[in-house]
Amino acid sequence: MLRLAAASLAGTAIEFYDFFVYGTAAALVLGPLFFPTFSPVAGTLAAFATFGVGFVARPLGSVLFGHIGDRHGRRPVLVASLLLTGASTVAVGCVPTYDTIGVTAPLLLLVLRFLQGLGLGGEWGGAVLLTVEHAPAERRGLWSSFPQVGPALGFLLANGVVLGLSATLSDAQFAAWGWRVPFWAAGVLAVVGLWLRSSLTESPRFLEIDDHARVPLAEVVHDHWRLVLLTAGALSIGYAIFYTVTTWSLAYATERLGVSRGVMLTCVMGAVVVKGSLTPLVAMLGDRYGRRPLTLIGCAAAVLWMFPLVALLATGEPLLMFLGFLGAMLAFITMFAVIAAYLPELYEPRVRCTGAAVGYNLGGVLGGALTPIVATALAEQGGRVPWGVGAYLTGIALLSLGCFALLPETRPAPAAAPEPAIG
Repeated sequence: MLRLAAASLAGTAIEFYDFFVYGTAAALVLGPLFFPTFSPVAGTLAAFATFGVGFVARPLGSVLFGHIGDRHGRRPVLVASLLLTGASTVAVGCVPTYDTIGVTAPLLLLVLRFLQGLGLGGEWGGAVLLTVEHAPAERRGLWSSFPQVGPALGFLLANGVVLGLSATLSDAQFAAWGWRVPFWAAGVLAVVGLWLRSSLTESPRFLEIDDHARVPLAEVVHDHWRLVLLTAGALSIGYAIFYTVTTWSLAYATERLGVSRGVMLTCVMGAVVVKGSLTPLVAMLGDRYGRRPLTLIGCAAAVLWMFPLVALLATGEPLLMFLGFLGAMLAFITMFAVIAAYLPELYEPRVRCTGAAVGYNLGGVLGGALTPIVATALAEQGGRVPWGVGAYLTGIALLSLGCFALLPETRPAPAAAPEPAIG
């Protein structure tokens, strides 16, 4: 289990590195380089729009790779998704800017960002299910939390590279070529990830299935559509929190408040370190007390914290901004530490790869794709403190709280630990 969990963690870290490095670049440099004819605000919005395309592609990736995972096994999904995401990320680093090839440049960004999202849409389902279905039922939450640490490590790696480049290069050098280096590094990371995953064995739970779904998506839509919609709505606030803190806040603070790029990256990375460190501990609480109570507590905390978050961010003071980010990340991880166990347990094994991944990635469209765009537009209309952003995030948190309240508990009974099949 330890070897499997480590390989899953490393793989998700690498794939989310690819995804996050684009978000950081979109917040800091892609607007002027690929949309120079736009105003600064419009350029940022356009860059965030290309960022959002990746989230739109993720549900499509979950359908494509979910079909493979439910029909042919979880293991092939891990290899194919890593190859697709890694190759498209390296290609982003090779795209000429608008000054060189004109409108073709942002169009290429859109295509490559779509391919990134397609690959990542399959990654989560494959990595999580392979770990969950190997794990003993009474420790399923703990072991499945390791792939959930991967996004935090991927984010820290992506932003650490950007922070290091920012500290050693001038603004002109960073804009000219430095921003490309993190994308090129994805190629090396993809090779490492493929090597780590080469020795993984297929999920025993998948091998036990005698009657595989012929068309998993059709079965999910017909039998589990309500469950998919509830999980997508429930997860939307987690995505909204994460990308408010890690993407939108970078653009807002550097452009509107004049905070340096290095200070912002350091504040955000500090909060993400705490989030990643606490993930296994919170997941253990999910094994002991259940998945549903933690999701409800985390959602309620998000409802209460969104206005303080934007107020602390608007101060421009590093310590206060960090406290705002930290509170948001604590609410986030209270919900999401158990999600890797919770979602698969909600679906029967024959359609689990498709159902869990589609619900997970649709939540990303609702909370991740739209939030940087909507928050940028709302902040532009407000004063120094973007209260509209706080209201928007609070509304999403209330929606998620209602959805989580309608979902059942799935933690296996301590004695018998049966395999749940809900939906």
